[in-house]
Amino acid sequence: MTDNPLVSVIIAVKNGERFLAAAIESVLAQDYHPYEIMVVDGHSTDRTAQIAHSFSPVRYIEQQGRGIPAAYNTGIGAAQGELIAFLSHDDYWTPDKLRLQVEYLIAHPEIQYTVARLKFFLEPGQPPPVGFRPELLQGDHVGRVMETLVVRKSLFNELGLFRIDLSTAEDVEWFARANDQGIKMAVIPQVLLHKRVHNSNSSMTVENNRNLLKALRQSVHRKQKNLTANPAGSKDS
Repeated sequence: MTDNPLVSVIIAVKNGERFLAAAIESVLAQDYHPYEIMVVDGHSTDRTAQIAHSFSPVRYIEQQGRGIPAAYNTGIGAAQGELIAFLSHDDYWTPDKLRLQVEYLIAHPEIQYTVARLKFFLEPGQPPPVGFRPELLQGDHVGRVMETLVVRKSLFNELGLFRIDLSTAEDVEWFARANDQGIKMAVIPQVLLHKRVHNSNSSMTVENNRNLLKALRQSVHRKQKNLTANPAGSKDS
């Protein structure tokens, strides 16, 4: 890795005119450079495209296929950076987010990706969505989610891209795949992401719960397969 690697920031969005500008501004406020911002638009019908084009540093890309995983994969394919980060159009980063994670990856070449802590916040005037645990609004939490992820682009060659057959929970499946293959990662102990909770969150749906269960079942299957191939009894005592 170079001493000052380019970070490709992928913002996947569909009909995100309410919050997109704030997300982009949180990237522009980063105290790390260089980075590129790619807004990958999933066929929006609102003012998403106009908002993205209003920021001169932004590369606006129409996604290939449909769904969030396809948007991520489109962005990865277009990314020019050695490192890749992701941000949802309705969340925002702290200004030191990229710097802290990039510095860690430079100092620890064996680490393939980092995540960080996050805080949830409720969109003013809205109750918590059905399925959201209100206690998550208290304090901060380790966020193994796309919006905290900074990853070496080369890892996608080893581990593969996001599953386009999962319309949600694609991040859970990818993190599980990385864990099952023993990929080395680290958690940055600071809060680097503020995650908005509102009535349009895709992670609060019944379909998301089905995909979560599917991803977890596949992880269990991989672990069982690994145990069969490498039984504990084969190790020297």
